[in-house]
Order: sequence, then C-alpha cells, then structure tokens
Amino acid sequence: MDLNTITEVVRPPSDRPGADWRAGDAWLAGGTWLFSAEQPELRRLVDLTALPWEPLVASSAGLEIGATCTIRDLHAFVPPRDWLAGGMIATACEAFLSSFKVWNAATVGGNICMSLPAGPMITLTVALEAGYELWAADGSVRTVDSLHFVTGDHRNVLAPGDVLRRIRIPAHALRKRAAHRRFTLTRLGRSTVFLIGTQTPGTSDLLLTVTAGTTRPVRFAFDTMPDAGTLQESIDAVPADVWFADPNGTPDHRRHLTRHFAEEIRGELMAGSSP
Repeated sequence: MDLNTITEVVRPPSDRPGADWRAGDAWLAGGTWLFSAEQPELRRLVDLTALPWEPLVASSAGLEIGATCTIRDLHAFVPPRDWLAGGMIATACEAFLSSFKVWNAATVGGNICMSLPAGPMITLTVALEAGYELWAADGSVRTVDSLHFVTGDHRNVLAPGDVLRRIRIPAHALRKRAAHRRFTLTRLGRSTVFLIGTQTPGTSDLLLTVTAGTTRPVRFAFDTMPDAGTLQESIDAVPADVWFADPNGTPDHRRHLTRHFAEEIRGELMAGSSP
C-alpha cells in the first residue's frame, strides 16, 4: 500500500476556506491525529493554521473560542472571577489522553470535529451550552447547538467542505456553579465516563451532561433538583445503543459509573444551592 498519498498542502481564503473543497481533502489544524495514523484516502491538506482567527475573545457576552485555538492557549486562559464554571475549562484540557507537548499543537476545533466519545472539548462545550458556528463551502453560515453536533462515535453533522469556525460559550452558563466527575482506567488514560453538572446560582436547577460513556453527548435538564430516584430513572432511560463499548469499559460498566457519579454531582450541587 502506498502510504505517501498527500501530494499538496494549500492555504485557503479566510472568508471561504472550503470554496475549493474536493474529494480527498482534509482540514489541517493541529494535525495531532491526522499525522498519527495512515490516511490512504487523502490527497490534499487544507491548512487552517495561517488564517487570522483570534484564539480567545472574552466579553460580557461570554467566551468565543476560535476553532484553531490550541489546548495550551485555552488551558492558560484565566476566566473572570464571576465565571464560576470557568474552572471546568482547565479541567477539560487536563482530561486529554496526551502529553503537554501535544497541547502545543492540538486544537479545540480539531478535538470537537474528531467527534470521539471521550473528546473533552465536546464535554466542556456541551456542558456550558455552547453554540458552534459552521461555515459551508458555499459561503453560508449556520449555528448548531453543541448538543446536536456529534451524532455518534466519530460522526457529526459536518458536510464535505464544512468547517467549524468558532465556539461561543454564553456568559450565563459560565456564571453557573459546576461540579464534575471523571473515571479512567489509568491516571492519564482515556475517559471511561466524564460528567459535568451545572446549576444557576440562587436556584435549585440542574443541567447534567454525560459524555465518554456514550457515543454522543447526553444532557439532562431539570428546573428543580431531582431526587435520587428521578435522576437514576432518567439515566436508565438512555437507549441501550447510545452507551459506548471499547477496551476502556462495557456499556453496563459505563452506565453504572454514570449513575454513581451523577448522584455524587447531585449531592455536591444540592449542598451548595439556595434553600
């Protein structure tokens, strides 16, 4: 098999990166996965790294993350004091199955678009209610709720030539209280389950996001804190084919861990909520 299949690297126009998209193309951002595995079907790389996209823009509206923002730069970001859930940013960055060297190249958009169950940038952005701005090859722009972007293991809503331009995390989500739980088989291993719960200060609501143990993100929303039984019933209602299986855990194991950690998150947030 001829493994030297890449014949060209091109830099796209900043306003329509996918305008010249063709079969055999692949986006190049950090390249940490692209260069780590055989890619016999690829012929050309479309390099996004030179595009003038701001990595991070914080404002009163929230946090805007450019798709080519590196994990290193995101990890170094210091959120404002009133962004109580801002601590989840560093937590998610530290959930990568990679060394700090990979952080220098790996991008937020790349991790999201890989759409693997254990993608920690998916966990972070879904838990914080982000919207993804997508640019199509024809120049049209649409925004997709982060919850609906990943559709399965290594699958998402992107069409050929589509590119993820930016991620917008709203300020109201960043101001929430947050708690997380994550399980791995080894200290630096891939996540078996990764859960984040958030709660609006002064209320008893709960938004619980479940990832890594499922083939796509699952989010539970409660206007008031559910009791233990209601929360467990909600988790048990997740369809059997949504639970993920790989060497890091069976579906039953992941379901069990999710039940256990969801209850811990419920207890932690309930302890600090207003009466």
